[in-house]
Amino acid sequence: MAKDLFSTLDLNLLRTFMILHQERNMRRSAERLFVSQPAVSKALQRLRDHFEDELFVKTHHGLRATEYANELAENLAPLLNEISSTLNGSKDFDPQELNGTLKIALAPFILSSYASEIFKAIRAKAPNVQIQLQNWSRTTMEEIIKDEVVLGVNYEISHSPKELLTKVIVQDAFCAYVRKDHPLKGGRLQITDCENLEFATIIAADWNSNVSFTEKIMKVKGVEPRIGFRSELPSAIVDVVANSDMVFPASKTLNAEKLSHLRRLDIDYDGMVIEPTLNAYYHHKNRSNETVHWLRNIVTKIIKNHLDSVAHH
Repeated sequence: MAKDLFSTLDLNLLRTFMILHQERNMRRSAERLFVSQPAVSKALQRLRDHFEDELFVKTHHGLRATEYANELAENLAPLLNEISSTLNGSKDFDPQELNGTLKIALAPFILSSYASEIFKAIRAKAPNVQIQLQNWSRTTMEEIIKDEVVLGVNYEISHSPKELLTKVIVQDAFCAYVRKDHPLKGGRLQITDCENLEFATIIAADWNSNVSFTEKIMKVKGVEPRIGFRSELPSAIVDVVANSDMVFPASKTLNAEKLSHLRRLDIDYDGMVIEPTLNAYYHHKNRSNETVHWLRNIVTKIIKNHLDSVAHH
């Protein structure tokens, strides 16, 4: 008879195996498991004995998974995610009972505009949690997969991994901000005006890290953009624009009340309809997770309320 690998396995070892496969590093795996490195080494040896495979081989850069380990991880991931989803969705949800840390990664426009509103809305219903709102970074998608970040909000990402679910929050639109006494007159910016202007643009990881959204649109229309300043911080851009003739193309989700010293211009895209979607990102295993849906709904409501107020003015 073939060896029964299931009934003789301590299922706790599977969590160690999956984290080792994600991290490829003993120290980081131990930190995520809240155990010592010797404990992880001992668990790995038990896994090797059980599966009769090396599973992970030491290299100069950490651990390299064997072909068998890669195949095992690929097959186990959806099964363990299903168990997680079943267990996490089996109780009535009450945010009052939440504790620990909630990490949410937000696109720069959202973080700079709504941090206090999001914090207050979460804290009002979940008084026992520590809330960490962070800028979406190059590692955010990996952090969502590893359960280090519970929810992410960013624009459409063409290269998001299959483990992540995407849920549209709002259809966004873009406008431009200039200082109040900027030489540009009127309330609209024509694409043809852009040839003679200098721009300050946002750097948003995974969305427009190298070329900004505005640059792409101008190039489509045959205008070569002049970019004078870029930053990951909207506050830094606002400061530069308030003290120069630069133009800041920005999402309409940007809270204009915080930009009282700037003037907003609508952008005429010369017949093009530009409506990027702002999306929530979370792990597929959390598709039924009430905490994730509750957080997503909070962020969605705050942004939609702002966009409705902008539309009515």
